[in-house]
Amino acid sequence: MTRMFSNRTGPCVLAIVLTVAMPRPGDAQSVQPQVHVTLPTVTVTAQKEPADPQTLPVSVTLVPLDALWNGGLLTIGDASIEAPNTYFTDFTARKLSNPRFRGIGSSPANPAISTYIDGVPQLNTNSSSIELLDVTQLEFVRGPQSALFGRNTLGGVVNVTSVRPSSTRWTGSAVVPVGNYSAVDVRAHASGPIGGKAAVAFAIGDSRRDGFTTNDVTGHDIDFRHATFGKAQLLVTPTARWEARLIYTGERARDGDYALNDLDALRQRPFHAARDFEGHTNRDVHATTFLTQYAGRRFTVATTTGFVHWKTADLTDLDYTPLPLLTRSNDEKDFQWTQEVRFASTAAHPVKLGDRASLKWQSGIFLFTQNYDQDAVNTFAPFVLPFVPFTVTQHSPLAALDDTGVGVYGNGTVTLADKADVTIGARFDRENRKAALSTFFVAPVLLALPVNVNAEKAFSNVSPQAALSYHVRPDAIAYVSVSGGYKAGGFNPASPAGSEAYGEEHTWNVEGGLKSAWAGRRVATNLAVFSIDWQDLQLNLPNPSVPGQFYISNVGSARSSGVEIEVRGRARDGVDLFGAFGYTHARFGAGTTSSGVDTSHNKIPNTPDYTAALGTEVSHGLSRGIRLYGRAEAVFYGAFKYDDANAAGQNAYSLANLRGGARGKLVFAEAWIRNAFDTHCVPVAFPYGQLARSGFIGERGRPRTFGVTAGVTF
Repeated sequence: MTRMFSNRTGPCVLAIVLTVAMPRPGDAQSVQPQVHVTLPTVTVTAQKEPADPQTLPVSVTLVPLDALWNGGLLTIGDASIEAPNTYFTDFTARKLSNPRFRGIGSSPANPAISTYIDGVPQLNTNSSSIELLDVTQLEFVRGPQSALFGRNTLGGVVNVTSVRPSSTRWTGSAVVPVGNYSAVDVRAHASGPIGGKAAVAFAIGDSRRDGFTTNDVTGHDIDFRHATFGKAQLLVTPTARWEARLIYTGERARDGDYALNDLDALRQRPFHAARDFEGHTNRDVHATTFLTQYAGRRFTVATTTGFVHWKTADLTDLDYTPLPLLTRSNDEKDFQWTQEVRFASTAAHPVKLGDRASLKWQSGIFLFTQNYDQDAVNTFAPFVLPFVPFTVTQHSPLAALDDTGVGVYGNGTVTLADKADVTIGARFDRENRKAALSTFFVAPVLLALPVNVNAEKAFSNVSPQAALSYHVRPDAIAYVSVSGGYKAGGFNPASPAGSEAYGEEHTWNVEGGLKSAWAGRRVATNLAVFSIDWQDLQLNLPNPSVPGQFYISNVGSARSSGVEIEVRGRARDGVDLFGAFGYTHARFGAGTTSSGVDTSHNKIPNTPDYTAALGTEVSHGLSRGIRLYGRAEAVFYGAFKYDDANAAGQNAYSLANLRGGARGKLVFAEAWIRNAFDTHCVPVAFPYGQLARSGFIGERGRPRTFGVTAGVTF
């Protein structure tokens, strides 16, 4: 049975925290002088142009610097808890972090949700889940964004923005969290001006911990982690209108093996495994970004150039048992180049269309190349393959995938009488994909003929978007939008015979919503209702002939519909409350077949029925510049299925995180606890055939972790 605090303990504890945080009748008289309290003004780039999210006809959740800092959020998956209808399947391997919005997701090699880091799309999710070092905010933009962002944004976009170097004075910090499982995390940052026209920023970190899972065969912990990471920036502003910014980011991870085990065994004995072989999951990521911007009186020009290179090396016990049956080494590497040039009107000078009408516009061109290589080798012990009395190795696959593409987009918003906004836009994308794929055995005798595929295909599409927003009052808009989503087809590095290629995927998304501010902008509420229909759904499926290998297949139609509610409030100075709720009804369409099995009307896998988050941040000033602060949050996930056949799944579960401390002018100290009630769950699992007694293997969610953090700032 899954243990959940959501039934009793969690809500009671959180209710007490929120009750204490809310203002009491006597408090208003005791605070002198009275301060006018409002929510802070924020800006997002959810539609490429800086804008107030409360004015955009799109669902976007902003996680700002304060929330990242106060919540101890170190990865995108950690921060995603604040976004409704958002679910991340995070493995112990850093590269395997797959987001899902409103039921939409896909494979790492062809994601449906792209992560943009400082404007550079991560064309493969293997490079998207990196440490949040020197990051100022995250944006979770839900719903098809193909009309502006193009490829691989059919489900939405995650925007990650780095802290801008300080051009006024030198600032910095050093932070050292320590916790159970021998966790030690050291991070340092410094930023400041050099001369009158430039500024620099440097950040570095090192994070390590012991593993959560014990191998009962050896007594070792197998899923330990260790990474070193850094970021360097140079900002140059030669004139008031021109600026250029160079950003380098690097991360080196040397982690332990996957914590995978039979699903039933995971639930009976959490954080235990039994295997004869212990491997590793290593990853290196290097990214260089060059940004330029010209801010004219009537228009702006911005360029974004990105180079991303990553490589991984995995070695694992592929049977995940104490028997010496199967091992797998998997080496992957990828290099991508992206270039975007964007033109836009300025916010201060839109194009006048008449006395009561104006136009804001943007357009651009996007180019990319990507080169991906993989060599995965499965080693079979004697007699694992029927009637083969010697060790056999199989390359499955030895693959090279090369992609090139171009996208051209345009978008315009007409404002009528300062009451209504009409947005129309579209994007044309075309890309060419080449594949050289080989699967073969290396053995003293011929076991099977090698399979070689050399193919090339081109894909193109026009993705439209239309939206209407109406200002019900100055602090409230109602909107409706219709948008088309698109994801190109491609090639599987390895797959069952006949499934080497897969086709395009298309969606239509209809969304309506209401965004408003209340009580003198002390409370903001957002409501969205959506319906998504898609054809030729690309589903990531396990390869039945090769353990631990997945391929993409077009399985048919599907529909996802639901609702999202977000509330943020500032009860008084130093007391912030937040909450989010999302409900998703995502089902395969009639006549949908996956892996030869009818999946009509089944639940789309890895899509919780609902998600919810509730929390508060409080702070209170003491004498001598000392401020006490705390944060409490509870996160709830509804039940979901692991696979398209709906053969196994996870019941509803919930998590609670607490953090509190004291901050002075230069130093701070805090204590924290994550998964405070030690909830047991298996958030990720997949079919594994006869190698797993239950037919599934998976990984446990993180256990309770706790510790203290100390640091200095200047």
